[in-house]
Amino acid sequence: MPAQSRGFRTRNHILDAALECFSRSGYDATGVAEICLAAGVTKGAFYHHFPSKHAAFLELLERWLSDLDEQLAAVRLGSETVPDSLRRMASIAPAIFESARGRVPLFLEFWTQASRDPVVWQASIAPYRRYQQFFAALLEAGVVEGSLRPVDTQVASHWLVAFAVGLLLQGALDPTGTDWGHITQDGMRSLLTIWAPPAKTSSADQPSPPGREASP
Repeated sequence: MPAQSRGFRTRNHILDAALECFSRSGYDATGVAEICLAAGVTKGAFYHHFPSKHAAFLELLERWLSDLDEQLAAVRLGSETVPDSLRRMASIAPAIFESARGRVPLFLEFWTQASRDPVVWQASIAPYRRYQQFFAALLEAGVVEGSLRPVDTQVASHWLVAFAVGLLLQGALDPTGTDWGHITQDGMRSLLTIWAPPAKTSSADQPSPPGREASP
């Protein structure tokens, strides 16, 4: 087997073991030694692929988000308008909630630890900022195509990300409290109602000038 392929397999094997350890013991309680034991590799092999436990966790986060990115890209590609894209994105919420189950509390624990290290913290919030910019560009496209009213797309994209993150947190804290997929779709419909362009009025709907009656 080529060394490159062997290295790739070892890297993925370490990541799989790390995810198992983090899920079982939590981020803070899991050490590199435990990950190495679960993966059947030496510490030298671990540090050959990852400079720290933080780095391994960030790659796990990116691996999960890359799957989400692919889903969002596929939805956008298959949609005729931006509102259609947003409605379809909301419709895949149940699958997203399922894939996030058990991971959100782990991410929160990691972010609490990472907040003590400015460099790691910046890397940790990079995905959040990426999604904010993704939705800002999407909303801008909606304004340009006329399917959304002119809005501050930066502010609106923060609303969307806050909406998504808030639902993920609630779903993680109280998974059986309600149908979170249904709540997501209802919430998206409400936002799209707010952002819908003004209804066009015909000349017959225009008020008559003072002193003149509208034609029958």
